[in-house]
Amino acid sequence: MKAAVYGLGRFGSFWAECLYKAGCEVIAYSRSEHEVPDGVRRADESEVLNAPYLFFSVTISAFESVLERVGSQIGKDTVVMDTCSVKILPSMWMKKYIPADRTIIATHPMFGPDSGRNGIEGLPLVMCPVTAPDEKYDEMRAFFKSMGLDVLEMSAEEHDEEAAYSQGVTHFVGRTLSQMGMKPTPIATQGYRNLMTIVEQTCNDPIQLFYDLQRYNPYAKEMRLSLQVAIEKVLNALRREEG
Repeated sequence: MKAAVYGLGRFGSFWAECLYKAGCEVIAYSRSEHEVPDGVRRADESEVLNAPYLFFSVTISAFESVLERVGSQIGKDTVVMDTCSVKILPSMWMKKYIPADRTIIATHPMFGPDSGRNGIEGLPLVMCPVTAPDEKYDEMRAFFKSMGLDVLEMSAEEHDEEAAYSQGVTHFVGRTLSQMGMKPTPIATQGYRNLMTIVEQTCNDPIQLFYDLQRYNPYAKEMRLSLQVAIEKVLNALRREEG
């Protein structure tokens, strides 16, 4: 299986390496001079866009402009997938800019270089069909399962609603705790160490990912309001106890 990764940022490089370890011939393209993982071959844009299986791994905020520029250049037999952390808008963009006769699948590997550092077996990957599922969709589902991933199939709407309260709130809390200046301490409880892990994992990701998760998930604002209400309830309960 020959797979291409368009974009070699932090996740793109990690995902290219995962595909290589799964037995793929992997080529990659990046406009920036990112280092290419071992086993992955750097290729020009045209070769990547015409690979049998193409994964876009660019920031959510840049994805539409990339598709607008290159969508019409994607090979007629290429299966197109994204790896964005939100799914409604990327699905709409892919449908808008990529020719309708391509197989298009919105995917979200629910892990990254930190959570997958010891291997990705058993970790979840979401698949959301953009075009009608066909034999190529079935092939990709089987391939992801062969990687040991827990494949979850759902609509883009279902994904974004759930992700706003799982991934979205995790990144929000991690960034908030980072602003508090939380640091390791020798008297840390296990709970505190778990919080520090959240801070480390979320803040290792580019800040743009945090902004994009909050901006491009239509359910994120609702999540933030729910979190704000919950914090106020706890604070009010404390005020009552304090008299």
